[in-house]
Amino acid sequence: MYVKKISLKNYRNIKNLDLKLQNNINIFYGKNAQGKTNLLESIYIAATGRSHRTHKDKDLIKFGENEAHIKLEIEKENIYDKIDVHLKNNSKKGIAINNIPIKKLGQLFGYLNVVIFSPEDLNLIKQGPQERRKFLDMELCQVSNIYYYNLYQYYKVLKQRNSLLKKIHNDISLKESIFIWDNQLINFGKKIIEIRKLFIEKLSVISSNIHKNITSDKEILNIKYKPNVFVNDFEEKLKKGLEKDITYTTTSYGPHKDDILFLINNINVRDFGSQGQQRTVSLSTKLAEIKLIEEEKGILPVLLLDDVLSELDKDRQKFLINNIKNLQVIITCTGVEDVLKNLSENCNIFNVSNGEIIVDRS
Repeated sequence: MYVKKISLKNYRNIKNLDLKLQNNINIFYGKNAQGKTNLLESIYIAATGRSHRTHKDKDLIKFGENEAHIKLEIEKENIYDKIDVHLKNNSKKGIAINNIPIKKLGQLFGYLNVVIFSPEDLNLIKQGPQERRKFLDMELCQVSNIYYYNLYQYYKVLKQRNSLLKKIHNDISLKESIFIWDNQLINFGKKIIEIRKLFIEKLSVISSNIHKNITSDKEILNIKYKPNVFVNDFEEKLKKGLEKDITYTTTSYGPHKDDILFLINNINVRDFGSQGQQRTVSLSTKLAEIKLIEEEKGILPVLLLDDVLSELDKDRQKFLINNIKNLQVIITCTGVEDVLKNLSENCNIFNVSNGEIIVDRS
């Protein structure tokens, strides 16, 4: 699987772009704030329907313009697909696959699998549970349409339950009607919990082996799923928490409160790990994502490396480069020579300056 061509129009600081990419390594270099990350972000949006940097589509549109386009041509085992994302200032974005508009975001997942690795990935370790749930959901949605369906339905029911809680807060006679939503929440929630548990178990095994290699067997990484409720006690927790939920007009229990723990030698990396350890955990997890997608989907994803090599020491740089062969890699950096010294194969090299991208070497 690889991105064969990318076309952008009025996307952030990029006015017009039509670019062919190589199916192995593509390097985009230039000074900061020139548009390198914008390119990677546009590919991520075409794969997932969402930006990893902002929740507002209007932030993606070039200043002074009303709309923007992202168009990708993808090749996967001699099958060619086109993804077109139409961003609009005053309405929802439109997405088309092979010129046919899709109605639900779930129809997009699977056409292009991506793994993105950026300096912000430290937030996965350092920030709150919301960042880790976001990571979990995005990875699972890419490999499982069933998971996306259950997640979509769960949050739809959760929204309805919370809305009813607000009404019950003002009118207690509506209390008995909450159990209609509880049954649906439990149904979809249990399926989410089961899939998440299995996914984390697989991810932990793969990332642990990678982490051992990076640290020369000095550290043992263990990723643990920390569910807010278990499958067999979800219903009981909802019942016991109902009075609290009515008071605060929000649902206290369920997989929307889940978390993940990253442990090195049984010590929580978030609270007690050094920044170097946190970066290594992040690296191990990202490389494990690649392997897991390959195992689940039978294909290698596209890897997006957003200026991360400069954040790693020489040994970790070499380890990363040696473990990303046979897949398409799109790298951004400020100094191209620092990247090239770790590579043994030919690359496409592009210079990025003020939203303009030109071929440097190929």
